[in-house]
Amino acid sequence: MQFRTPLKQARGLGASHHGRAHWWAQRVSAVAMLPLMLWLVIGLAVNSGADYAQAAAWISSPINAVMLILAFGVLFYHGALGLQVALEDYVPHKGVRMGLVFGLRFVAAFLAGFAIFSVLTIALGG
Repeated sequence: MQFRTPLKQARGLGASHHGRAHWWAQRVSAVAMLPLMLWLVIGLAVNSGADYAQAAAWISSPINAVMLILAFGVLFYHGALGLQVALEDYVPHKGVRMGLVFGLRFVAAFLAGFAIFSVLTIALGG
């Protein structure tokens, strides 16, 4: 005889048994984005009237380059997580949904890599 209710059996498990990790990844990346985006907005405001040479000099600073790389990495990761949730909620066909999630991850990784490559190119004087 089983004494567990259906709710007790289902608690802690999402439909795919990994919802908790996804939820935590969204929250941790959101918290990480707060100081990074604050730093980025302040940096953009300070350099708003700068020409290319001044902006390149700002990016070439090791601290600024590392902060930009972190900001781009966390930004694209967090954005991909959020868009994945929207796709999973609103695309009814599993095959189409899986293809879109795969494409989303590929595009997010490509754009993050391109942004990080751009920062490194400028920071390393290329």
